[in-house]
Amino acid sequence: MGRTESIESMQKAFPQFEVSRFHDLADELPAHEVKIDRAFFLGKYEVTVGEFKKFLQKSGYIPESIRDKSGGYGYNKKYDPDTTIKKDAFEGRDPKYSWKNPGFSQTDRDPVTNITWNDAVNLAKWLSKKEGKKYRLPTEAEWEYACLAKTQSRFGVADDPQSLSFYANLYDQSAVRYWGKWNNFAQKDSDGFPFTAPVGSLKPNSYGLHDMNGNVWEWVSDFYSDQYPSDAVTNPTGPVSGDLRVRRGGSWHTWALYSRCQFRNWNTADTRYTLVGVRLLLEKGDRHARIKQVHRYQNKR
Repeated sequence: MGRTESIESMQKAFPQFEVSRFHDLADELPAHEVKIDRAFFLGKYEVTVGEFKKFLQKSGYIPESIRDKSGGYGYNKKYDPDTTIKKDAFEGRDPKYSWKNPGFSQTDRDPVTNITWNDAVNLAKWLSKKEGKKYRLPTEAEWEYACLAKTQSRFGVADDPQSLSFYANLYDQSAVRYWGKWNNFAQKDSDGFPFTAPVGSLKPNSYGLHDMNGNVWEWVSDFYSDQYPSDAVTNPTGPVSGDLRVRRGGSWHTWALYSRCQFRNWNTADTRYTLVGVRLLLEKGDRHARIKQVHRYQNKR
């Protein structure tokens, strides 16, 4: 877990970035051995707008952006109409923005955005109770393992950032017309999606997981620490406390450098943003224990 690649090697792969950006990646170190000895399932897709809507309808849960009346963030296409070089046209918090309205149109198959870490945890708790299974957010270690998908590559599907258009919805030529000031950092190709892409639109990694790079950032369970442990660890869950929670994977507005499997980002648990969503983990559990539970239930009936 963590980055083994040198700064010099990354500079060659991402020549458009100034040197200071690479020195900001120290929290990807040190690379260390991690053992995950519990099997798990990870969502093939990020949680969608339609799935989140169903959760709210059936549970009665009120998302934080609505409950605290401060709203979320959104894209405003009229943000800077008088200049030819557009600013980073996101605004918020504003009550007009929430999971229902990130400022651009979405279908029920698009990944839900503007949900907080607390919203994501409550979704997992509700689904666990509903199905009698254990759903939760993945740990950083579980997420990175799933992103790498038995490789040591930067993105789990490739090393070359310019080969990602079939796998990752990132900031590319389809988005350049909305944010001209970032042209130099855009992917050379276009995946056809300037904002979020319906889940499953692009190719999966070798584990069958879609959008592990790009589309929306994904909350994980860990508190953030700016340095990994230096020794080997088993089933790490991160620091026991902290002020920040980790999110992984990059988004539709993210440059390739920041969508690598090893890259780490963070926010407070009540952050809601038009780039942030979630993917759920299902603990596999003990098959024999589940069979015994079914037998007890049948006998009781």
